[in-house]
Amino acid sequence: MSSDKRPSPRERLLKAADELFYAEGVHSVGIDRVIDRADVARASLYSAFGSKDELIRAYLDRRMDISTTRLLTAVAAHTDPRERLLSVFDVQAALFAREDFQGCAFNRATAEAVPGSAAFEVPQAYRRWVRNLFEELAAAVGAPDPVLLGSQLHLLYDGGMLAASLDQNKTIASASRAAAAALVDAALASAASTG
Repeated sequence: MSSDKRPSPRERLLKAADELFYAEGVHSVGIDRVIDRADVARASLYSAFGSKDELIRAYLDRRMDISTTRLLTAVAAHTDPRERLLSVFDVQAALFAREDFQGCAFNRATAEAVPGSAAFEVPQAYRRWVRNLFEELAAAVGAPDPVLLGSQLHLLYDGGMLAASLDQNKTIASASRAAAAALVDAALASAASTG
């Protein structure tokens, strides 16, 4: 008996959606292409997800799980609060260097997204998560105003993602990391001078 088991139709649909939606966009890829790529019957899509919007939600939820795990793993690899914070930009550098990098899946999905749709809601949840992560890391490093520093770092993170994608600048993460380090150091120096 073979130990190789073909992935379930749900898994094949998610894999096909991930490949096609990330490469070409959630709005431009028709459901028939996903079904063909997954090699499943149309009924399998509706049985597993109910609609294209729910397939998009599952695709983006999966991307969010991968992204958040990647970031938390990088942060956990350090004990120094400053390095924990800056490791987020190291994750971006590794992501930008990937041959299959097409930009931020969440930014791409929100283009033309309708409020209330999966392509709108999941990216909003991801952005809140990233902003909260930056605020927590800013507090841990000792920033006097972790919300402000967290917002500044989030802007750098977003800007790096756009420059890597739109400008095809795969090395921009080093500039983002250096700017983040300067912001952290300035915040800590400000705290020391007033403390």
